[in-house]
Amino acid sequence: MRVFVTGATGFVGSAVVRELIASGHEVLGLTRSEAGAAVLAKAGARVHQGSLEDLGSLRRGAAAADGVIHTAFTHDFSNFAASCEQDRIAIEAIGAELKGSSRPLLVTSGVAALAPGRAATERDPAPAIKPAMPRASDLTAMKLAENGIHASTVRLAPSTHGEGDHGFVPMLVKLARDKGVSAYIGEGANRWPGVHRLDAARLYRLALERGARGESYHAVADEGVPFRQLAEVIGRRLEMPVVARPVEEAAAHFGWFSMFVGMDMPASSSWTREVLGWVPREAGLLEDVDSERYFPR
Repeated sequence: MRVFVTGATGFVGSAVVRELIASGHEVLGLTRSEAGAAVLAKAGARVHQGSLEDLGSLRRGAAAADGVIHTAFTHDFSNFAASCEQDRIAIEAIGAELKGSSRPLLVTSGVAALAPGRAATERDPAPAIKPAMPRASDLTAMKLAENGIHASTVRLAPSTHGEGDHGFVPMLVKLARDKGVSAYIGEGANRWPGVHRLDAARLYRLALERGARGESYHAVADEGVPFRQLAEVIGRRLEMPVVARPVEEAAAHFGWFSMFVGMDMPASSSWTREVLGWVPREAGLLEDVDSERYFPR
């Protein structure tokens, strides 16, 4: 199968590219830069020049492929709503190109805010769009599926970890270095799911090969790690105190990140494992974070 991959040089997308090629698929990888093109060529992928802003490039990539995996997203948290709107428009452009065919489209989403206070499942619908959570990836994919397009979603755990991670855990490590303490909110009992990027990449491949239209698959290996345990690993590694911050002081300590730090968002992947035969086999969140790569000297 020839697969068009957006975000092909990114943290998750690059792992997806390698997984697809290792499994015998041909990859057409989207990139905007010569450096990205060189990375893709070295990995054995074909290069497709373009970007999320260039809707024509997205349509051409989809037209040339037997399936599409959309992992690209502009992680600009200073203008998150605009990034989410860009993502929605890109998904719709790709879907329009696939309309009238059985070619699959996998859209990347997340499990945060699906079911606060309990383990979210694949049957939980995407939450309504609101200012605090404006990302519409999941809802957009489901609307495409309702219109007959073979669209589905891969919902990533909020801590997708592994070599090259530049997401939430590195943010927490940097914040601890800056503040001199590793902190959690309240009792730190709120839970974060996790998945290793290589396990996530295998799930994307399986969902592409075996997935059904209109389904959501959970890339979740650790159902929910208590945040306090994560803070304790960071504190031990940095040899600094681990402290609790009251809810009313969370924003002062964590800034804009406090909403994510305090979220309780466990998620199950039982159905995904059953229907796709997906078995995570890489290091879990705490084991992986407790390694030198997250604490460079």
